[in-house]
Amino acid sequence: MSRRHAVTAGCVLAITALTLMAVPVAAKPPSAGAEAAPAGWKPPPGMIAAFQRDLKLTAEQAQARLINEARLAPVEAKLRSRLGAHFGGSWFAGTIAQTLVVATTDPADLPQIIAAGAQGEVVKRSYAELDRAMNNLDGSLPGRLSGGAVRFVDVKNNRIIVLTTEPLETEDLIQASGVDSSVVRAVQSPERPRLLDEVRGGNAYYVNTTSRCSVGFAVTRGSQNGFVSAGHCGKKGDATTGFNRAAQGVFQESSFPVDDSAWIAVNANWRLRPVVNNGSGGTVPVAGSREAIEGASVCRSGSTTDWQCGVIRQRDASVTYPQGTVFGVTRTSVCAEPGDSGGSFISVDQAQGVTSGGSGDCVDGGITYFQPINEILTTYGLTLMTDGNAIPPDESICTGLPKNVTGVLSEGDQPVYEPAGQPYKTTVTGLHSGCLDADSGIDFDLFLEKRVGSAWSTVATSDSPNPDEKISYTGTPGCYRYRVVSASGSGSYKLTYKTP
Repeated sequence: MSRRHAVTAGCVLAITALTLMAVPVAAKPPSAGAEAAPAGWKPPPGMIAAFQRDLKLTAEQAQARLINEARLAPVEAKLRSRLGAHFGGSWFAGTIAQTLVVATTDPADLPQIIAAGAQGEVVKRSYAELDRAMNNLDGSLPGRLSGGAVRFVDVKNNRIIVLTTEPLETEDLIQASGVDSSVVRAVQSPERPRLLDEVRGGNAYYVNTTSRCSVGFAVTRGSQNGFVSAGHCGKKGDATTGFNRAAQGVFQESSFPVDDSAWIAVNANWRLRPVVNNGSGGTVPVAGSREAIEGASVCRSGSTTDWQCGVIRQRDASVTYPQGTVFGVTRTSVCAEPGDSGGSFISVDQAQGVTSGGSGDCVDGGITYFQPINEILTTYGLTLMTDGNAIPPDESICTGLPKNVTGVLSEGDQPVYEPAGQPYKTTVTGLHSGCLDADSGIDFDLFLEKRVGSAWSTVATSDSPNPDEKISYTGTPGCYRYRVVSASGSGSYKLTYKTP
């Protein structure tokens, strides 16, 4: 499955520090023809707030970062293709990802890199050369937890990094091999990756009723519906139950170690949707699986720690867990904890992969790895469900909602609260369902609020760039109300809702 499979135990290499031959060249502002984020584009629901919390950005910085990433991603893809064998890697630089850096081994490529709106950097080794060295390194170190449990291609410094708790032991292991010693550097690190499949309770799926993991992304294979997750969560033939302990599905394929991927087919009682839970009662739509650039923002959804965000640090990492080594995973600054395994990694609206393991936690921070989604799809012959595959309206949560109100809202007006004049009260824990239907061409957002003491707290949000919004939230007894806001445009709306 992984291209690391061809590596044998006889592959070897040595290690010392690398001297980087780097010549940074500033980019010029994007030309008038440069691709930009679509007019009126809005971030996926909940992402701005998560960036403020996890990346320590202001709301304006978070918005600017997402727009820059969306604008520069097509530029990177074109340059990667044009540079071919000269390509040395790429990454975002700056707090708001305002600079795309593209490396090349040929100085003659710099004019076209600059003309495209990126910053050029000349390096000694191509990405392909580093990748070959990484393959050789992986043949020497699998199974050694202290001597290089984590290793990855460091494109910013044009070398391979080996993280180790025992640098001297690691250097002895690598010195016995035959790769150019200038390619690799050993770095002391306390990082000790572990898998994240411990049972802790929460919204999840269970394997053979004993362990808990998290759903990754909805997929299909032919007429069979299912989802992808981590391979260490279960083996082929293992049965799963859903968050409610109802019968759910069966592992069709699973790979661990070497890879950490699996896909689970579900029965007819489960209807999967092309969305990711954003941890606050809303969802983020899945539009595709375009690979994000190193340095891009990325968020993870899991059943233990919900919605956490960070950035992509390195791709093509190899990680040795106590249970075995996994190759070709992506290293991120996102935190995770046991039970988050298998959960979704998404960059804006593009699926990136499923959670494998990591170190640290979401109190003090940590490092987490994901298995790239496109490799999983290709290996198992799966098709990712995207928002173009949305379920028909007559099957949506808006069907059969008994209560409705109508109103008119203009851009710049104060929010409207519904039901007008009087919040509704519930005495039992249950499902709150609300659907906002607005005129075409405008953007109204919907929020569900609960009274906490003398104040109101938002408990669920639906703020897509579309005129229609949906909220589905399970809440405890109390007083609730909906808030309708005009993000852009003026017109009428209809709110239908159902209380517990």
